Amino acid sequence: MEVLSLSPEIHCFSELLDCSDGDEEEIVVCGEDFELNPFDGLPYSSRYYKLLKEREELPVWKEKQTFLESLLHNQIVIVSGHAKTGKSSQIPQWCAEYCLSARYQHGVVVCTQVHKQTVVRLALRVADEMDVNVGHEVGYFIPFESCCTTETILRYCTDDMLQREIMSTPLLNYYGVIILDDVHERTVATDALLALLKDVLLSRPELRLVILTAPHMSSKLQQYYGSIPLIRVESKHQAEVVYSCSIQKDPFLSALRLLFEIHHSKEKGDIVVFLACEQEIEKAHQMIRQEQSNLNPDLGELIPVPLYPTKQDLIPKPHQDKQKSCKKYRRKVLLTTSFGESLVWIKNVTFVIDGGVETRKVYNPRIRADSVITQPISKSQAEMHKQILGMSSSGKIFCLYPEEFTYKEMKPHLPAKIQESNLMSMVLFLKRMDIAGFGHCNFISRPAPESLMQALEDLDYLAALDNDGNLSEFGIIMSEFPLDPQLSKSILASCEFECVDEMLTIAAMVTEKIALTCWRKFFHPAGDHFTLINVFNAFKEASTNSTSQYYSTEKWCRDYFLSSSALRMAEIIRAELVEIMKRIELPISEPDFGSKANILNIKKSLLSGYFMHIARDVDGSGNYLMLTHRQVAQLHPFSSYYNSRKIPEWVLFHEFSISEDNSIQVVSEISPDLFVELVPQYYFSNLPPSESKDILQEVINHLSPASAMKEEQKSNDDKENEQFPTPTEQRCIIQ
Repeated sequence: MEVLSLSPEIHCFSELLDCSDGDEEEIVVCGEDFELNPFDGLPYSSRYYKLLKEREELPVWKEKQTFLESLLHNQIVIVSGHAKTGKSSQIPQWCAEYCLSARYQHGVVVCTQVHKQTVVRLALRVADEMDVNVGHEVGYFIPFESCCTTETILRYCTDDMLQREIMSTPLLNYYGVIILDDVHERTVATDALLALLKDVLLSRPELRLVILTAPHMSSKLQQYYGSIPLIRVESKHQAEVVYSCSIQKDPFLSALRLLFEIHHSKEKGDIVVFLACEQEIEKAHQMIRQEQSNLNPDLGELIPVPLYPTKQDLIPKPHQDKQKSCKKYRRKVLLTTSFGESLVWIKNVTFVIDGGVETRKVYNPRIRADSVITQPISKSQAEMHKQILGMSSSGKIFCLYPEEFTYKEMKPHLPAKIQESNLMSMVLFLKRMDIAGFGHCNFISRPAPESLMQALEDLDYLAALDNDGNLSEFGIIMSEFPLDPQLSKSILASCEFECVDEMLTIAAMVTEKIALTCWRKFFHPAGDHFTLINVFNAFKEASTNSTSQYYSTEKWCRDYFLSSSALRMAEIIRAELVEIMKRIELPISEPDFGSKANILNIKKSLLSGYFMHIARDVDGSGNYLMLTHRQVAQLHPFSSYYNSRKIPEWVLFHEFSISEDNSIQVVSEISPDLFVELVPQYYFSNLPPSESKDILQEVINHLSPASAMKEEQKSNDDKENEQFPTPTEQRCIIQ
């Protein structure tokens, strides 16, 4: 899993995001003795000096000496500044210089980012600026992909990957400087690291922590950590801001209309458009490409570049060769969401269009589901969008809302993700950290008690906790997987039910969120989870049949409206899960997909983890009522059951969110008998009264008296058993 395997995307990425419109001018330096690069001992190239001139123009550069002085004398340093000031690329290099001056006796440098794409891009850019190789002196690691060696001096990674590293190495002894970037985005992983590193710093006085954030977050961080140095980086230029006269009824269409107006004006420069959600990114990308044929060719080419904050598959392939495309003007249009400003890296951005709204998921612990709400962005987000032009003095920001809307309707800041998310994975992590010796976690923003209690309750249902509330044997093993705990539990159950091969495929496909856009070809009557296995197996077969022709696999995916890069990522995820299984010595059964016994065993494994995700069609027309609450949902249009003649009465679903069109996604049929067999008894007894529960109770009552007595005895025994507290777990003992 090296960076070389992603070379087509990386080359395309470089072309679309980092290059100027024309060919770069070659710089030839003659008759000079180049300095030696202290990181690899080789002479600097001419490109290094060219990039050095660009670096010296960054606003952060004038703070270099102040920063290094602060780093030398303080354990914690905060650097505050807006986007495009150079914080994320320059400060890690200066920290590497600091560690080099101490001959790395205190460790090397790690810098966290919120988005996977930013991790890879920064590693590539910084390696270029340092004149070293990616994967050697500079590297990165993101979920399911690592590009680092023992020689790596500067590592970029996602915040959740450093969180996983602290789980196995609580003091992070390998590092001399830890940099937390984009702290203002307030992800769950970043907030957890901010809290845990307090203890690490006390145990390691030589360790340095550098926090990079937007200005609005700096005072809160100073209050949290006490009296520590704060370095402010000011932007050189302030772009012109143009507000709308009124609130737009449809910000999405207004943004696209303005985009085409700018293009028709013939003013040069690339454009950034902030949209409400990733679905709007996809929709805008399609509409711009469709409109391309109707545009005047003299205006040049519009190139939509979708930047998805949560997706790996963000880089489109160029549809024509570079030599041909360079004959006419090419204007890039970067499409992202309100939290995507750190994904924007091209230099030629002259226009920014800000819709002023965002679609946000807020977790409701009482119904175990996300509520999807559309609301105005915060004042701090609006300010960050205005700073996106960085060093450009001639750019314009178009806000599709009146100026007074900022003061009347926008909140100062949005809540931290830890106050709006499902905390089951975080609580499992913190329970694991108790084993490692940390008994508390003082968060900068406290999570809601209700969310914490629900997370503990759900972990208890999954048998991840013992009777004392500590991690059980199952809980320890579940924490080894970088997955949702329910998915981890299903994988563990598959060891007993001998369908590990198929369950790992399902786990990889749902983790990468492969959409069943063309399911009829791959339809499996048992449901979407099984259809996903068919898709994955068909992709593998297509890849095998086109070993020497890279684009034939691409064509196969296009024919079935599938994302080839997402499916390749699913392959990587699956391979990583196999390695984890081998490392912790769990059995991997031989594939047997298609047999009746195998289908039943897969359903049992899924139910072992997702018994809380059950719904029943209450009227025979696809109105599914959740078993845990009174919410009604329909099948998602991408489900293989959608528009089918007969839809199942009882289903297990992977995901449910409350929105305008409530839908359950990745759905497979189950039987009440199977549910009753595998559900923990004390979870079932805690379910609220409903017609569905009555039906299930009748199934239980129809058991023979002997079976009923046996089940009751098992239930009583399980309550006394610390490691296996539910009937389900008796079937899932790990040898």
